Amino acid sequence: MLERVVVSHSEAETERLGERLGERLRPGDVLALTGDLGAGKTTLVRGLARGLGCVEPVSSPTFVLMHVYEGRLPLYHFDAWRLGGPEDLLGIGAEEYLEGEGVAVLEWSERAEGLLPQERLEIRLEREGAPEDRRIRLRGLGARGSELLEGLA
Repeated sequence: MLERVVVSHSEAETERLGERLGERLRPGDVLALTGDLGAGKTTLVRGLARGLGCVEPVSSPTFVLMHVYEGRLPLYHFDAWRLGGPEDLLGIGAEEYLEGEGVAVLEWSERAEGLLPQERLEIRLEREGAPEDRRIRLRGLGARGSELLEGLA
């Protein structure tokens, strides 16, 4: 397991971190995001999408549960906020996206524990200091999760 902590001082910095990470992603990668409302999860996903070459505007999938963005790889953007647990994600066929040809990103991933693969990148966003400041904790689980963090500033 490899861990990194990044402090972001603006939405633009959070997006740039996501973009650098998005450029490194491969088919089957899973990113599990946690953090309070307004912590910057969707902001980070906007950067991930840009790093994957997606041009469609990114928005929170809270009310539709999942958005798909096309780029170098498909980006499957889930929001588990309204779900009761992992079984609700299974009900919408999430397992095929978690093991698919694209990249799966789950906001509120703590509501999907048990469904997530062992190899993943966990990202926790927390408010810190000034209103725009965020502490972003990245934890790579398994070989692939750790590989995603190697060399990431």
